[in-house]
Amino acid sequence: MIATRSLIRQNKRYAKLRWGSVLGRIAFSALANFTETFRFSVANGDLLFLESGWYVTHSGLMSLARRKRCAGISVQPVQPFCDPSAQRWAFEAKVYRSRACRGFVGFGDADPSNVSFLVQGAEMRVAETRAVNRALRKAYGIGICSVEEIGSRAEPLTSSPQSKKLPPQPTNGNYGGRTVRDHLCQLIRQHQLDATLVKSYATDFCGVKTLREATREQVESFVAHLADWASKDRDALLCQLNSYPNGKEGAA
Repeated sequence: MIATRSLIRQNKRYAKLRWGSVLGRIAFSALANFTETFRFSVANGDLLFLESGWYVTHSGLMSLARRKRCAGISVQPVQPFCDPSAQRWAFEAKVYRSRACRGFVGFGDADPSNVSFLVQGAEMRVAETRAVNRALRKAYGIGICSVEEIGSRAEPLTSSPQSKKLPPQPTNGNYGGRTVRDHLCQLIRQHQLDATLVKSYATDFCGVKTLREATREQVESFVAHLADWASKDRDALLCQLNSYPNGKEGAA
């Protein structure tokens, strides 16, 4: 009980630091309930507060499964509903709480129409994660939705007014000129990001095979978007970057 009360106080403190006045009495009450029941940690990124509600993260669900000594998780594609050419995927996941458990089943699907533009190109991984999350939530009686199950709710950012004021640059492969390139390098150093993963993300963001094919406006938009996301929620940005393999092509 002492450890639980300490975790509740810690979660409230971190929640206030992160979301401030957005949180009300009802939100704090729900946070205390989730903390007591599942021992979720806000500091570890187990919970996020979005659109006036709490959401559990994939890492939070996996941590809970480890604490509960989950016996295993199996995942397989649902072939009749998969179409790789259209980036349409469906998976079935089964969570075994113990060796004698018959399993709790969850299904997840993803395609370009129901995922955020931030993860377009990784629909297969999104579908798999959604399936696992739903199976875990069913197995452990978690009523709140996971962050990864949220569909597309945002559109790509447009170029900022500041970027439009930059002088014209040549388009023969020098996609953003020294100013934009320096800004991007500064962001990578400042927030300690993996440069290779950032390039992979930029490639997907701009919808090109390599960054050399991207237009100046596309790269400026990406840099503005990266700066905004890194300053607001670096942990979520790292999650997005880690969804890309290190070997993906994308040279600056």
